[in-house]
Amino acid sequence: PVVTSSPFQIKSADKLILPGVGAFQPAITRLKKTGLYDAIVEKVTEGTFILGICLGMQLLFTVSYENGVHNGFNLIEGEVVHFQNVSKVPHMGWNSVEIVGKSRLFEGIRDGEFFYFVHSYYCKPEKNENIAAISEYGGSFCAAVEKGNVFGVQFHPEKSHCPGLKVLENFIKL
Repeated sequence: PVVTSSPFQIKSADKLILPGVGAFQPAITRLKKTGLYDAIVEKVTEGTFILGICLGMQLLFTVSYENGVHNGFNLIEGEVVHFQNVSKVPHMGWNSVEIVGKSRLFEGIRDGEFFYFVHSYYCKPEKNENIAAISEYGGSFCAAVEKGNVFGVQFHPEKSHCPGLKVLENFIKL
């Protein structure tokens, strides 16, 4: 694995992981300013697998309403919206995840397994067939997406112990 901010290294990658902690607008602006946005779009269009984690998943979507209206990668059609009618934001802690359908990311993971979340916004895919997993916080929300070579998880697999490591292992094996 290589951690990089170089568009040239992105172009030679076998797989991409787009991590994220922070806010949508500064992240997408920085990706565009550094040339990473175009390099990522080019690689994913060629069929390279990408995994967005937390904010990285949100960036895969069409639009976010975090601090205004901001366009994302549009690799998954849908929007990123703020939690409403919940007791506390951000949603932070361990939640069980219900696997929806057959997902390559969740192979070998028990339905109802717990993952660690930290987020104030969540993704609403236009097409239910792109939802790989859901969780609950003030209602049901999309916890993971899968569309062809594009994958995203709202939770932090790196903080989610064995189930999270299994998600990362499954992605690496694609």
